[in-house]
Amino acid sequence: MFKKFIERPVLSTVISIILLLLGGLSLYSLPITLFPDIAPPCVQVTASYPGANAEVVARSVATPLEEAVNGVENMTYMTSNSSNDGSFTLSVYFKQGTNPDIAAVNVQNRVSKATSQIPQEVIQAGISTQKQQNSIIMFVALSSTDTTYDETFLLNYIKINLIPQLQRIPGVGQAQPFGTRDYSMRIWLKPERLAALNLSPQDVTNAIKDQSLEAAPGRLGQNSTESFEYVLKYKGKLNKSEDYDNIIIKANSDGSLVRLKDLARVEFGSYTYSSNGKLNGAATSGVAIFQTAGSNANDILTEAQKQLKEFSASLPKGVHTSIMYNSKEFLDASISQVTETLLEAFILVFIVVFIFLQDFRSTLIPAIAVPVAIIGTFFFMQLFGFTINLLTLFALVLAIGIVVDDAIVVVEAVHTKMEHTKMPAKQATIASMSEISGTIISITMVMAAVFIPVGFMEGPAGVFYRQFAFTLAIAIMISALNALTLSPALCALFLKNPHADGAATKKFGKRFFDAFNAGFTAMTGRYKHSLQFLIKRKWITISGLALIAAASFFDVRSVCKVWLQMFVFNGGWVNRFACGFFL
Repeated sequence: MFKKFIERPVLSTVISIILLLLGGLSLYSLPITLFPDIAPPCVQVTASYPGANAEVVARSVATPLEEAVNGVENMTYMTSNSSNDGSFTLSVYFKQGTNPDIAAVNVQNRVSKATSQIPQEVIQAGISTQKQQNSIIMFVALSSTDTTYDETFLLNYIKINLIPQLQRIPGVGQAQPFGTRDYSMRIWLKPERLAALNLSPQDVTNAIKDQSLEAAPGRLGQNSTESFEYVLKYKGKLNKSEDYDNIIIKANSDGSLVRLKDLARVEFGSYTYSSNGKLNGAATSGVAIFQTAGSNANDILTEAQKQLKEFSASLPKGVHTSIMYNSKEFLDASISQVTETLLEAFILVFIVVFIFLQDFRSTLIPAIAVPVAIIGTFFFMQLFGFTINLLTLFALVLAIGIVVDDAIVVVEAVHTKMEHTKMPAKQATIASMSEISGTIISITMVMAAVFIPVGFMEGPAGVFYRQFAFTLAIAIMISALNALTLSPALCALFLKNPHADGAATKKFGKRFFDAFNAGFTAMTGRYKHSLQFLIKRKWITISGLALIAAASFFDVRSVCKVWLQMFVFNGGWVNRFACGFFL
């Protein structure tokens, strides 16, 4: 079957070109991240019970919600937190691979069933259900050296001017401000005045609700018989502290009125004062950027930096931005180093192959096969939903040294056949492939069997190493495909029988190659003498271990043949194991 690829080199070339095109197109569309996404999907339920302590929140809010949400589809576990400021947070974690959008919908359906058991104040404040992003890729701080701009101003400035732009960036899952310093009308009650007037905080709350509300007053004269039509306007909720001061809380029997300013201090301030942000002693607030699963972190951060640059140009005097954390710096440095390693590994492999094969035509075949296997792997990475990250790039670096072996086996087999039979390159290639095709397939299956099982590991470790294992296995399989199609076709086209024009093939670098061969032969001879010395000293076991450790640096076959001829029948079990393993 593989004879057709040798006789029709265009077919082999077309297969390789298709792999290169698919891999090259996928390379520019694959997401770039630092590591694979190993964090399990999380859905967060938040609620607030104003004025309640942690015990009340746990009893009246946490218990109904936990009972309702518990057991939702694909849930693994959940955690909750009740605080003395009346806030409640429930985090529900799901199995890896669960669609976070579907999980959020399922949790929301469970939460809606529990609303009848929750206090009305909590429902009015709102119960939020949203998927929680776990991958922070950037944290930006906005600080002020001018005391005019406090933390409240900075947070609201971010929410109005920066967060909308960041959330419109493709791939941003959430732009979360840090802090709860939203502008709010704060009413600080005076307990002694309340007691003297025989009032409670609930009376104050009810009065504010009655006198500060949104309403639709309608219109007058809408009937067609009327000459004029009047649209009634209402100012709506109060938005100035003076208006709140004049809210009537109570009317006494003598006609006097008790207003809000008589028993409280009203100011325009923050929603809460539970936290403070400082950067080098200056007031600060910040925003964290989260990415969605499968998005391109590099593109997100590039666009975010562009938006920050435009945002910084219009800041008030004394206010400036600081990037506290940016994963792009580490991401760019890591990918740059891995890319350099990838290029260096390819060059080193090319040089080593050229030194040992000592023929440029023969070296050109593995040099062509390696890029086809590496670039073609990107297509299958996109097919399986992988990303370009440190683990997949590391797998490609290791793959260079592995995928080149198949092409070298083909080239060496053809060289050996031409040397012993004096066949031309095409006939020698056909004869060699009929002998080694099964060997290439079996080697590929064995190598794939080493890495593929790693991809089926469960848990975070399995998710973390799945992309590494499958990327390496895919590169190995593409390499085997090249060794059965492209490499034989190139051998038939490029190689020449060295015995037909031997002087011409060794003209370039002849002195260097002669010196290298002499040195390598001398090193092999010294190794043989060292083995003889060890055997004479009865260090059988130690020498067997030395063979296993050093055989990878020398000519494995010749070393093992010498060992077999001299020592296998009278050596120890380690010697026999070494010979059986390497032969």
